[in-house]
Amino acid sequence: MRQEPLARDPVMTNPLVLAYLGDATYTHWVRYHLIASGMVKPNQLHKAANRYVSAKAQAGILLALMPHLSEEEAAVVKRGRNAKSGSVAKNADIIDYRHATAFEALIGYLDLLGREERLAQIMKYAFAVVEGVNQDE
Repeated sequence: MRQEPLARDPVMTNPLVLAYLGDATYTHWVRYHLIASGMVKPNQLHKAANRYVSAKAQAGILLALMPHLSEEEAAVVKRGRNAKSGSVAKNADIIDYRHATAFEALIGYLDLLGREERLAQIMKYAFAVVEGVNQDE
């Protein structure tokens, strides 16, 4: 899918840039997941997707995911959480917004590195969290 080399090492990339990519990547995965589950009506898809992509949902995913992250991944999350965004949270409290940004930064980081297997593991876990399926059993 990548057509040209990155100008910068993902480790050195601004966490808000990672979150920008992570937001698009996560949204794509969510939409595909919903369509694969059999949803076909656009309005139904949009409403269902909102359950997964809200700041509150992403914050919940991140908190459940934290014990399962490597040190490297946790460092990316910390950078994403502490990044100073120029925008303010709309429809979310600041803590959820920061955690959602951190989650998106992690997704963007893994995507930029091409770590598809790890990204798939995290997506499976994220969907289970949103859908209320216990992954730790």
